[in-house]
Amino acid sequence: MTQTVICIKWGTRYGSEYVNRMNRAIKRFNKRPTRLICFTDDVSGIDEDVITRDIPPVNLPDYKHSPPFRKVTLWQYPLGDLEGDVLYLDLDIVICGDLDRFFDYEKGEYCVAENWTQIGKNIGNTSCYRFPVGRYKHIFDDFNADPAKIEQKYGISQKYISDAVGKMVYWPADWVVSFKHTLLPPWPLNFFKTSKPGPNTSVVAFTGKPDPDEAMVGEWPVEGEHWKKIYKFTKSCPWIEDYWLDN
Repeated sequence: MTQTVICIKWGTRYGSEYVNRMNRAIKRFNKRPTRLICFTDDVSGIDEDVITRDIPPVNLPDYKHSPPFRKVTLWQYPLGDLEGDVLYLDLDIVICGDLDRFFDYEKGEYCVAENWTQIGKNIGNTSCYRFPVGRYKHIFDDFNADPAKIEQKYGISQKYISDAVGKMVYWPADWVVSFKHTLLPPWPLNFFKTSKPGPNTSVVAFTGKPDPDEAMVGEWPVEGEHWKKIYKFTKSCPWIEDYWLDN
């Protein structure tokens, strides 16, 4: 049976190379047949063996946080021909191990990484989650009916999803890790050391900045409050090139 991984790409922040690298990493690491479906507003440059679909419509509020809420559209049902458990991955992640076990773990449940900055607060980080298509269609339906109300209450989509889902199952902590909150050495050691994923890690999430291509060469863009450069720093991380760039 073919497993399904999905992602979403809109706008210009992440180009087609992010989709293609994800697709090639899935093929490199997974032993079972796995397809990647990319929901996008621009198919140019995406490899032919990636299945592309139009982003399903969603009623977005005109607030500063609304673009991330676009991901809520993937909770609607029907969602094309998708059924059963589907694994979602953000584009700004690095795959460094197999994803097959993500389809075996707690089948039929909503599985997600526990948000690294809110441990114990029942909030999942939606960089990497698996969900049974259709079971939680109320997440989309309720948001689409009154997006401004939900955006104002929750601010970001993963807080809303965590509250609306109710029961969550967290991935084992070493399966999905954060570059900034798990791997990056604490200040001031980050100026002198780097850390790479452990042998049991399959996904490294790059939330906010830096993106994988930036961390790879030791760049951490900081906008506005430049004093943050005092602690927002990473040395170059060659391991990203090993996992992320095409071999």
